[in-house]
Amino acid sequence: MATTWEPPAEVAARVDELTDLELLHLVGGDGPALRGSLAMAKRYNATPIVAGRLPGRGIEGIAFTDGPRGVVMGRSTAFPVPMARGAAFDPDLEERIGDAIGVEARAQGANFFGGVCINLLRHPAWGRAQETYGEDSHLLGEMGAALVRGTQRHVMACIKHYACNSMENSRFWVDVRVDEVDLRDLYLPHFKRCVDEGAASVMSAYNKVNGDWCGGHHHLLTEVLKGDWEFDGFVISDFTFGVRGSGRACLEAGLDVEMPFAWRVKRLGRDLAAGRLDRDRLRDAAARLLHQQDRQAERGEPERYVPDAVASAEHRALAHRAAVDGTVLLQNDGLLPLDPAKVRSVAVIGRLAAIANTGDLGSSRVRAPGVVTLLDGLRVAAERHGITVEHHEGDDEDACAELAARCDAVVVAAGNTFRDEGEWVGKDGGDRTRLTLRPADEALVRRVARANARTAVVLYGGSVFITEAWRSDVAAILMAWYPGMEGGRALAEVLLGDEVPGGRLPCTWPTASADLPPFRRFARKVVYGPLHGYRKVEADATHPAFPFGFGLGYTTVEWGEPEVGGDEARVTLTNTGDRPGVEVVQLYRSESLGTEPRALRTLRGFTKVRLAPGETVTASVPLPDDGRAGALWLGTSSDPADLVRLDP
Repeated sequence: MATTWEPPAEVAARVDELTDLELLHLVGGDGPALRGSLAMAKRYNATPIVAGRLPGRGIEGIAFTDGPRGVVMGRSTAFPVPMARGAAFDPDLEERIGDAIGVEARAQGANFFGGVCINLLRHPAWGRAQETYGEDSHLLGEMGAALVRGTQRHVMACIKHYACNSMENSRFWVDVRVDEVDLRDLYLPHFKRCVDEGAASVMSAYNKVNGDWCGGHHHLLTEVLKGDWEFDGFVISDFTFGVRGSGRACLEAGLDVEMPFAWRVKRLGRDLAAGRLDRDRLRDAAARLLHQQDRQAERGEPERYVPDAVASAEHRALAHRAAVDGTVLLQNDGLLPLDPAKVRSVAVIGRLAAIANTGDLGSSRVRAPGVVTLLDGLRVAAERHGITVEHHEGDDEDACAELAARCDAVVVAAGNTFRDEGEWVGKDGGDRTRLTLRPADEALVRRVARANARTAVVLYGGSVFITEAWRSDVAAILMAWYPGMEGGRALAEVLLGDEVPGGRLPCTWPTASADLPPFRRFARKVVYGPLHGYRKVEADATHPAFPFGFGLGYTTVEWGEPEVGGDEARVTLTNTGDRPGVEVVQLYRSESLGTEPRALRTLRGFTKVRLAPGETVTASVPLPDDGRAGALWLGTSSDPADLVRLDP
């Protein structure tokens, strides 16, 4: 084996006490496949999914709950999806969310959270883009590490899906071909960042990488993860179909637990007895499981693990904060925030304004005890400001235009639901078939905007929309993502100026699909190269509609002259307006990564700063310490116009 990890002596002694049957019991789920499959079809993860429990040995085993927008079990807090939290650019906030998720998991009997999703968004058509933090490896790593820190105060954290999993409809068969240099420089660093943070577990992906299934990929699991990175945790398979071919081969390649049923790997008793299964590898898997369970048992705050902690007022307030801070103001021609002195009536148009739209209905589904819709939130917030609200579903253009014309301002809710994108479950979800709005919705937006130029569009979705067909017709655009159970209240407060939009784009919004890498929903083989997102924009010299890192606010922030001092870059920021402000200071370095020979700007640090009206602060961003050279840039987005080159 290409690993030097040795378990603590007490763990090794406990492994020595286990029988062959007990050792095999640890490396697979406890539930029977048929009955377990029927239960999951009825409701996935209604209770913790257990693996490796040996009560007679005092081994608690794994009690799994899924994520990543909250605990899937029970009636838990539905936070905004990770893409929205990536837009917040706030690891401290993400750590607080992780703490809340960990508490709710423990309160419902789980000790293992499988919801730290850090797959790289290569193309916005990926149906499960909403489950990750964006297109940039550094952002993924910092946000994922924050979620690991927060959840692991209470439960073991699992990062997923390792590796190169960025397609949904073909995830069970696609072979991702990627150069080793690209793999190391672009597609794995965020996983290593979370491993270095101490993540207890890694979940292998369904797909192949360079011809080998990830669940049995010796290079990825043993040579890289457990060897080069010295990972001391355990590897679980993705569920049911994560072990392909021989269970023995997967175990010997570096897989430690087959999830979620007692199936292939647990049936290796004859192989073990006949010497066909590497006993040392089996003992290593057992030791890794026990080691992480011991570490988890030393942590925790038992007084917090009570039923009332689930979807508590404190956690709902946190979900509200995350929704505000993840909302991105993309365009604003002076309409927002709505001024009660000028706006006494608002037309709210669109079916999405009145439905609970918190994300897809696959394995990440959270069943919150209640969801505040945009219409709900606006009616409450508008009443405080003396503004009346009228709603139309949007299915009659003429009636909508008439309503828009007689109101002082218009809010159109448009975008996607679980039917358009998400985990592929039956006829719903999967990879997106379009990056635009529905044609009917685009026509509705244009018609309403002609009737009232004071029109704002609120977009719901997991990633990018191409807006060229209607963007110039409207005064304002807000990207809400899937904003969680408190999203409607947060959006209403942003629209009315009670809160300021705190988000910045974690993914580039192109003007056309032609500016993106190729994407085929049912591909059998794909090539992952070194260029996507904002780096591809620079390499191709294209001009996106909205660049990575971009977002507007309700005030103006004046920058001083950025400078480098010691191990950090610094800049003085002054809020020159009369409203609170948010600035995300971003540090880029020009460098060649992977097989791309050109030096392209790459995000290497960021910090989020909040400024009261008139306040001046000094923002600092640590310089990268990885030994690479390259010009440094500081600014507010990846767009060259928003960046200042730093003197060394």
